[in-house]
Amino acid sequence: MKDLLHMIVTELVDHPEQVTISEREEDNKLILELRVAPEDMGKVIGKQGRIAKSIRTIIKATTASQSKKVVVDIIE
Repeated sequence: MKDLLHMIVTELVDHPEQVTISEREEDNKLILELRVAPEDMGKVIGKQGRIAKSIRTIIKATTASQSKKVVVDIIE
């Protein structure tokens, strides 16, 4: 999941070298914390959060068969 998220986000931003993703497990969830350059936040979130919602939908769809829930957090 981490690799898929990284691939999607690096194509959207101007500074792909500043994209970092960290994983942590909490209860029965896998939480992916996404950090990008401050000037790229708008590109990752999109108007009214549409791009962020689409990214989360793609990640959830690819993990639907797994028992763990995957959550994508975009951190400033």
